[in-house]
Amino acid sequence: MSQRSTRASRTAVILIAVVGGLCGPQSPILAAPLDPGVRHAATDGGPPVPLPDLTGDEQAFFQDGLARFQAVEAVSGAANNGLGPRFNSDQCSSCHAHPYVGGSSPPSNPQIAVATADGATNSVPWFVVPNGPVREARFIESNGVSDGSVHALFVITGRSDAGNCALTQPNFQPAGNGLTGQGGNPNIALRIPTPIMGDGLIESIPDSAITANMAANAQAKAAVGIGGQPNRSGNDGTITRFGWKAQNKSLLMFSGEAYNVEMGISNQLFPQDRDETPNCQGAFPTPNDTLNFSATSNTAVLSDIEGFANFMRLLAPPAPGPATASTQNGLLQFTRIGCALCHTPALMTGTAIASGSATAPSAALSNQSAKLFSDLLVHHMGSGLADGLTQGNAGPDQFRTAPLWGVGERIFFLHDGRTSNIVQAVEAHASRGSEANGVVERFNSLPEQAQQDLINFLRSL
Repeated sequence: MSQRSTRASRTAVILIAVVGGLCGPQSPILAAPLDPGVRHAATDGGPPVPLPDLTGDEQAFFQDGLARFQAVEAVSGAANNGLGPRFNSDQCSSCHAHPYVGGSSPPSNPQIAVATADGATNSVPWFVVPNGPVREARFIESNGVSDGSVHALFVITGRSDAGNCALTQPNFQPAGNGLTGQGGNPNIALRIPTPIMGDGLIESIPDSAITANMAANAQAKAAVGIGGQPNRSGNDGTITRFGWKAQNKSLLMFSGEAYNVEMGISNQLFPQDRDETPNCQGAFPTPNDTLNFSATSNTAVLSDIEGFANFMRLLAPPAPGPATASTQNGLLQFTRIGCALCHTPALMTGTAIASGSATAPSAALSNQSAKLFSDLLVHHMGSGLADGLTQGNAGPDQFRTAPLWGVGERIFFLHDGRTSNIVQAVEAHASRGSEANGVVERFNSLPEQAQQDLINFLRSL
């Protein structure tokens, strides 16, 4: 039975039961699984948790990176690198804030305040709402030509530290549903922040482990239509693994791109400003962010993007909740119906070096079981999730298998944050052309309690 017909059957049964309760003997209700809601933990709102067994040097680089990650950028001033002239936010931690610094979108959207901070005259785009996720906007086309790049939401015009810079925001109209981001301008593809907890372990997984896992269970994958491929660097051919389409190779590349794209701060990986309008460059030459060779401490020598990468590299993965009879059965069902064929429970890291030594492997990163629940491959997710963008080898409907560690504490789901309901996120995996159709059909065929146990398991991660 298809997903649509299954939903229709459930709806019909529920309606019949409700009407029967009003007009005659009550019939049993066939209940769909319910999302138990965001899982809360003792670490919520607390300081970020570093990997265990860090050396003293690694701990110093972690704390230095954390401080930079939380710093609020301005356009000019001795302590700032030059925000803008186009930007989406003014600090890394505004996007990566829940359940603590290093996570994803918080319950209250910080972009509302950022739009007019320090006198800026920005209008808030329709898809940025107080109770919705932090979002960035990519344009599928510009002037009739394929685009795909991020078009920053805000400009520095009007800010007290921006001088006489005069820029205009992009036009994001027509509007759609602000909370879900659906409808509205069909040329806009929305993205929400990916959590970065545990990313150092992901960076430390050898390509050979990813390709070996891709080749495993071939018969079971073929039986439900699962394929998958790595996204790869166009330069050296190695597997890229960060971002919604696994488009970034390393945490340093991820940091450099985000500093440039999200805050408009050029750096030694992205040395040119994205907007070179005269009078809008702030008080700094380009690149804005560089090494500081005159510094008197090891951590202070680093550029901001290296500091960001250190923080992410040494940040621990989120801890799962305690197991229950329901979540243990949910894990069993998760594996039995084929979810684990893409959401691989664990991959082993290799021998990896972190900041603090040029030669000695990091005990915190090396030979660890990364319980990420992802194969780090990109898969066809069908017309329902397609965003029309191509990044590297990942086409318009292909996305990286999202790591599920910490998913129980997340508020918003899918690449555009269209839902806060994890059941709806599971159902959205099924549409024309999706590799997940067979698995979602199996999910819909499970007994009601087994479905609920699987959802409870996901919220325990």
